Amino acid sequence: MTNAEAPRPLHYAVSSHLLWRKSSYSGGTGGSCVEVADTPEASAVRDTQNRDKATLLFPAAEWRAFLTAAKHDTL
Repeated sequence: MTNAEAPRPLHYAVSSHLLWRKSSYSGGTGGSCVEVADTPEASAVRDTQNRDKATLLFPAAEWRAFLTAAKHDTL
């Protein structure tokens, strides 16, 4: 793989500056919920009940593929 073909690293620091939204499947009881924040290059995912813990970062194309598969029940 040449440098031109190498994937670009994700440079977004996961911080409180991101606009987080709660999953539409979370419900009102505050149970097993996740929050997502989008950037131009990636989507960040975190546990609503443990916001200060680890955050997962997915490249935008991978996140779109996951959402499409979930929507079509092909996971």
